[in-house]
Amino acid sequence: MATQLREDRLDYLAAMHASLDRQSVPWEAVVAIDGADPARLPEPLAADPRVRTLVLPRVVGAACARNLALNEVRTKYVNWADDDDEFTDWAMAVRLHTLEETGVGWCAGYSQDLHPDGTLQLWRCPTPPGRHEAGDVWTYWRSPADTIPIGPTTILARTELVRAAPMGGLVQGEDYLAAVGVTCLAPGILLPIPVYRYRKHSGQMTAQDSYDTLEAQARQVAFNFGHSLRSATRALSHTAPTTAA
Repeated sequence: MATQLREDRLDYLAAMHASLDRQSVPWEAVVAIDGADPARLPEPLAADPRVRTLVLPRVVGAACARNLALNEVRTKYVNWADDDDEFTDWAMAVRLHTLEETGVGWCAGYSQDLHPDGTLQLWRCPTPPGRHEAGDVWTYWRSPADTIPIGPTTILARTELVRAAPMGGLVQGEDYLAAVGVTCLAPGILLPIPVYRYRKHSGQMTAQDSYDTLEAQARQVAFNFGHSLRSATRALSHTAPTTAA
């Protein structure tokens, strides 16, 4: 989780921590403090031994901060998160159980939009529930302009898999590449239940006037990445050996 500890997000960050505290399985959080004063970290996080911080000496942006924080992950599984969102109470347990029972590389779910008045609106991603083989999720992204095929922050995946497909080098849409990469490299399961709450507020990146300036290009990069990665991995898997062992 990357954060610049902005004043308008500190309460949201505390709420994210509270949602983690309600999980029924053990967890550990790595918070990348992106060029901000670590003394601004809300006290509940600062006092929690399950929360470790990576203090970056200058602002590097969300993608870079998240990737640097990935170096500090010590758990078998990892889940990206934003500093202004929340997890549902059952998010970690239900996906962890699925991963351990099936042996797939990733497990995801639906997300909910969390509005300022506290109401929730379910978002069902275009990918249907169930098991999906490596590369199949990308096929539900018909064009770059369409809704992305799966929610990046709904994915709990094996850490080595996420390290093989980290955040992309973009100023936005970096999580699109991460989601496409992880789902192209390993089979996984999508559960038809909400596991993440995406907070809607005026300070979020998608609400800014500048958001649409680069969104089309970012989506095109992620879409092309998914297409190329799926094609390359499938071509390699179908290449017959030229010599006998």
